[in-house]
Amino acid sequence: MKATIFKKVAIAVTVAAGLATGGSTFAAETQLRVVGNFSGNKLHVEEVERPFFTKLGERDDLNVVYNTMDAIGVEAADALRMIRSGAFDVMSVQIGMASRDEPFFEGIDLAGVTAGLDEQREAIEAFRPKFDQRLQERFNAKLMTLWPFGPQMMFCNGDINGVDDLKGKKVRVFTPSMSRLVEGLGATPVTLQFSEVYLALQRGVADCGVTAPSAGNNGKWPEVTDHFVPLPLAYSVQGHFMNLNTWNKLDEQQQQELTEAFAELEKQMWDLAYNVNDDAIACNTGQESCQDHQAYDMTLVEIDESSRELVEEITSEAVLPVWGENCNQQYPECAQVWNETVGDVTGFQIQ
Repeated sequence: MKATIFKKVAIAVTVAAGLATGGSTFAAETQLRVVGNFSGNKLHVEEVERPFFTKLGERDDLNVVYNTMDAIGVEAADALRMIRSGAFDVMSVQIGMASRDEPFFEGIDLAGVTAGLDEQREAIEAFRPKFDQRLQERFNAKLMTLWPFGPQMMFCNGDINGVDDLKGKKVRVFTPSMSRLVEGLGATPVTLQFSEVYLALQRGVADCGVTAPSAGNNGKWPEVTDHFVPLPLAYSVQGHFMNLNTWNKLDEQQQQELTEAFAELEKQMWDLAYNVNDDAIACNTGQESCQDHQAYDMTLVEIDESSRELVEEITSEAVLPVWGENCNQQYPECAQVWNETVGDVTGFQIQ
């Protein structure tokens, strides 16, 4: 499977590289100052994102400077402001963490709304046009990609046999709606960046951490946790955004070529979400089917249908009403737009 994934990644890199020899000649070189994802997300960064931007920089008309977010000390929550100001030309944005500046954007990945990746993909496609429109209007940026890390599940310490045992636990979260969902489960949310979670779990600052199975494995979270709770809370939707001033400097052909290249990048990220997390769960919990991740021996907590029903109940009663009210204060059409897009896909509605 790993070879297949890397082969697909190579397609994206080849597309970007091919742009350098596509026969186009441009008078001026455009600099792209790129901020990528956190370096701890090694598969996404080292096997997809960094090679993509390295090859993109081989074009005659682009000078690409790529750094990961943590390497240059950028806080994920500040991404929207930075892309709007032009501090960077392209940024990989953890949308939920950055949504404090625009609650509407969190609507693409509200905790508890979608039960699987296929449904999440439908919701993203329904929401994408309105998302891009709002992004351009408020933050002077263009949407280039949208993709999820995968199902966001819990790595925990302590004797946990089901969701009822989460009561009283301190759980690392990274979006406002995830905080409300965790509170509904009786736990205490603790907001931390990915790079801060390992030490927090090790030192007891947090009892549980929420992330995708593969991301947690790559971040070595099973070294400091002992129970894995496979209940999807959200999908950690990410995006690559480009400053509009930078975009508008490009001519029509450049824009078309970059649109195609970023679409291929997005496809590879979706492939990772679909292909790597099941193996990561197997490896986190010491199953024989483990192949492409570090093997650990966490206890796999059994999750029954009633747990999903509880999540849906909390989502309807606590997550959606609060988010809708907060978002409407800044964007009066927020709840209506969400109902007509994500709501129509998922069956949830904000009253």
